[in-house]
Amino acid sequence: MSFKSLREADLYQKSVLVRVDFNVPVDEKGEISEDFKIRKTLPLIQYLKDKKIKRLILISHFGQPKSSRQKKKFSLKPIAGILGKILKEKIYFFPEPIGDKLEKKIKKLEKGEICLLENIRYYRGEEKNDSSFAKKISQLGDLYINEAFSVSHRKSASLVALTRYLPSYPGFLFEEEIKNLNRLLKNPKAPLVVIMGGAKVKDKLPLLKKFLLISDYVLVGGVIANTILKAWDFEIGKSVYEKESVSLAKKIGSQKAELILPGDFKVLKGKIVKTKELGNLGRQDIIFDIGENTINYYEKIILKAKTIFWNGPMGKIENKNFSQGTERIIKAILKNKKAFTVIGGGETLVSFKGRFLESSHLFFSTGGGAALSYLAGKSLPGISALNK
Repeated sequence: MSFKSLREADLYQKSVLVRVDFNVPVDEKGEISEDFKIRKTLPLIQYLKDKKIKRLILISHFGQPKSSRQKKKFSLKPIAGILGKILKEKIYFFPEPIGDKLEKKIKKLEKGEICLLENIRYYRGEEKNDSSFAKKISQLGDLYINEAFSVSHRKSASLVALTRYLPSYPGFLFEEEIKNLNRLLKNPKAPLVVIMGGAKVKDKLPLLKKFLLISDYVLVGGVIANTILKAWDFEIGKSVYEKESVSLAKKIGSQKAELILPGDFKVLKGKIVKTKELGNLGRQDIIFDIGENTINYYEKIILKAKTIFWNGPMGKIENKNFSQGTERIIKAILKNKKAFTVIGGGETLVSFKGRFLESSHLFFSTGGGAALSYLAGKSLPGISALNK
């Protein structure tokens, strides 16, 4: 795949549209709990300002608003304030619908000023990849940059159709994501250790099958482990699993890689937390974390890895009683400085709690579902649109 390089583009005095992903996690109080995705766009923003662009128009989604009642909840207005604090400058928030009125407001911006538009998913044309809607967006700028690799598995107007109307380029983070994901797929240093947890089993099982063919160890926890164990007729009590994925999970087994599932767990029975081994789980038990023996075994494998990919926590990380498995895996990964490591998934990133010590051997991916699709070998509409 080959893209036009942004570094070769004439940016001077251009109005630049940048599709970003500011869909950041929000806590129970409605406050932003992690601004990592926002900060990952800063190198591109600074580069554009250094190139003396006329103005910068940021486009993002936020959540999945399904009705007009939800629009206030999913407004991007608070994100404009957060970005302003980070950049130490005013970020203009324009809630006006895409059209003539918005276009006039944007043209009044001074040289180099930045605005953030309202949630692009407020518009039906976005998720329908509507060409006429994309053409309206294109009239706001001279040039388009996709800096939202994380949603580029979606066939949306601001990711695909918009590229038909403006000179289009991948952003720096977009390119960085692809480069680092490719390092997992193309001649990774052995042993390659894959750690998969969390939920979204339907999305992760195809990737797990792929990694069983190319990696050395696949370590599993969370709901995905529960689903495989259920498919293999183990008793998992009242633990959460994905019923619709059981049939596919029945076909999962060791290939080139050794597939390793937890042998013990931290479980909740009523209000009592216990550690139980696989085979001794009762019908009332609920698995919420991997157990001590499993943690110790996973740590040994992680510490001898030369390449690591991790997506999804091992347990219910929001509860301190069940965060030990995930926390110990984090410490093992940070300890192994010889392994090139890619870490992805929203919950996984949240569990690092700001410990984003990126280096040449450690890459925190914002890719989410797009990264899973890319690694599984699926075509991503957002990538295809830029290639064209």
